Order: sequence, then C-alpha cells, then structure tokens
Amino acid sequence: MAPNETEEGTGRRKAARYAVPVAVVGVAAATIGLVPALADSGDPNLPKVTAQELIEKIAKSDTEQLSGTVKIHTDLGLPSFGGALTGGAGGIGGGQGGDRDGGSAADPKAKLTELATGTHTLRVAADGPDRQKLSILEDASEYSVIHNGADLWAYDSKSNQAYHAKDTGAADRDAKRKPSEVPATPKELTDEILKASGDTTSFSVDGTAQVAGRDAYRLQIKPKQSGSTVGAITVSVDAKTGTPLKFTLTPASGGAAVVDAGFTTVDFGKPAASTFDFKPSKGTKVTEADELAAQDPQDHGAGRGAEDFKGAGDLEGLTVLGKGWTSIAELKLPGDSGAAGLASGEHSGDMPADAQKFLDSLGDKVTGKFGSGTVYSTRLVNVLITEDGKVYAGAVTKDALVKAADAG
Repeated sequence: MAPNETEEGTGRRKAARYAVPVAVVGVAAATIGLVPALADSGDPNLPKVTAQELIEKIAKSDTEQLSGTVKIHTDLGLPSFGGALTGGAGGIGGGQGGDRDGGSAADPKAKLTELATGTHTLRVAADGPDRQKLSILEDASEYSVIHNGADLWAYDSKSNQAYHAKDTGAADRDAKRKPSEVPATPKELTDEILKASGDTTSFSVDGTAQVAGRDAYRLQIKPKQSGSTVGAITVSVDAKTGTPLKFTLTPASGGAAVVDAGFTTVDFGKPAASTFDFKPSKGTKVTEADELAAQDPQDHGAGRGAEDFKGAGDLEGLTVLGKGWTSIAELKLPGDSGAAGLASGEHSGDMPADAQKFLDSLGDKVTGKFGSGTVYSTRLVNVLITEDGKVYAGAVTKDALVKAADAG
C-alpha cells in the first residue's frame, strides 16, 4: 500500500476563516497536532524490516482498544500566550475563563491554541469507533472530551462548565472519532503524514527503540523537496501491533524538536465501560451545541469539528499551490477581516494589548512583485498576509511564500 493510501483525510486548516490573529496560531496548531520529549530506552534486537513493510504494518494496524498516558511537547518558537489567544479574561473573544460571548469554556475549539505551545500530559482511552476519551491534565484541574455513542461531552473542571453535542450524522461521527478536533495521538499524527506523503517523501528504518516499555521500530520520514521547514519525522512503531507509539518532528533549521509526542504508558486491553460515562453534576453549567449554533451559525455547529476542521478544500476561495511538503494554501480574506492592519503591522486599536504584542513578535515586513505584507513566522508554519487581503500559509520558508505571492 502506498503511503498516500492510508485512512482519513489530512486537512484541518479551516481555522483560517476565523479572526485572523487566531488563524495564524490555528493553522500552526492544526498542522502540527500534538506530544513531549520522551527518552527512548534500550535498543531491542528485532527482525529486519524494510521501510515499505513498516508502513504497511502501520496501515494494517487494527488497534481499536487502548488506554494510556501521552506526553506532549510543542515548541513552535512562540511566546507565552498568557490567555491572549485562548479566550481568557481580556483575550481575543473576551469573557472570563474562556466563556466567549455566551459560549462555553468547555467548547473543544476553545482549548485548541493551548496545545500549540509548551508541555502537556494527556490521558487517552479508546474502545472502537464509538467510544473515546481524551483528558488534558493540569496542575489543579482537568479538561476532558468524551465520545460515547451518540453523545459528545466536554468538561472543564476549572470553570465547572460542560459542552454537549449530539451525533446527528456520519460527518459528525467521523469528526468525533477525533474528539480533540486535532491529531492527539502518535497514530493520528502518523496517519496525517503518510496520507500527505506521496512521491515527495523518502522513508527509511532508523533502528529500533523501546517506548513505554514496548519494543518498537523507528521509521524516519524526510521531505525530498527543498523549501520545506520540516527536517525529518521519526515514528516509533510498536513491533507487535503496528501502532505508532511516538512521533517526533524536527525542523529543517535544526535545534529541538517542534513536536515530540509519545506514550509514557500504554495498555492494549479493553478499557472499563465506565471510562466513557459522563453526567454533569449539580451546579455545572451545560451548553448545548445547538444553542451556540443559534447564536452564531457560522462559528458554531451541532457536533462541531466536522465543519470547522474537515479539510482545507472546504474553505471558500482557498487554493492549494504546489504539492507535498511545499504545498501553500492561498485564500482571500473578507474585507472586514483587518488584513490590511496585519499586513502593515498596524493592528486595530480594539485588539487586546497582549495579542498585539504577540503578533508583533512574529511579524516580519516583506515586499515583492505582489506589493508589501507581513510574514508571521513560527519554527514550522509561516503565514504571509498581503495588504490586498491575500493569505499564503504553509510549512515552508518565508522565501517560498514570497515567491508564491509574486507568482500570484
């Protein structure tokens, strides 16, 4: 089976249609997905396999039941958000504790940008396509997303708020198989990469390792194209089940990994049925997805995820330039999006000061045949916003974005 024949689609870039400051981070977060620096132990002596055999082993993996702890570390080179982009008090979206304009602090999308930087510990469990649970563990609180049959629940213990959506169709069901709305396990990250690889990628087996106490092969994935910000991806694949146990993405610029994701503990047994039970306690504020859809049909929808992150191809006016690792998404922003201010570096006066400081730290003025604009850079994803309201985004260098804008 060729690498680009693995299951499920790749895109989750539809965050770009939201408020532009959030989109800059959202594109990065959705592109990288999630997990931390974990020390491999040992060098097990396993039978030799080719890269193609290892890819086929991943594709044939039928693991549907597991539980464990995943550590996530992402280092995009971003400053601390300080709540400015996650909907906290005074942040974009306003509201206290993430309760944005009548929304819910437990809404899964409200947690997305928090995973774009720093180290996080996740507890995950799965029992087939209809039952999954993902919990983000914090110092004194926990945030959980639970998919159990026809129900999707999310609960934020810090604010004592819950979000509920009904599984009303196949598209929603597909979205809820990834209840975090972004790739949250090494397998999901690996599936995304293999689906997009095609003939622009080289594969090799880079020895063996032991991850979470299990013997694993190391699959190394590298772009063949120049101009990508991705240096290499290493996936540690469980030798017995074919399940990816660890995912590490290093940038072409060198240095620490941009994404380092892996299990610290894993159990392939059937989780207890009670793992997926949830009932809001007395006093919990519950927000129904239908209520949010009624408030703002364009920003909220029953079930969420299916419309927001289904794929870049769904974005109105979006064009994908190039292919493989050097693909660039091009789209035209609405006239009221504030693109001119972002392109010039002169942000709107009603933008929170923390958000302005954050964007200023990323911006770099550029000019070309297209005119002028600003490139907002991370260690992986770069975004060029031109003064005429066009956006060019991808895991490519600044020069590649300018070249694409000139050609346009």
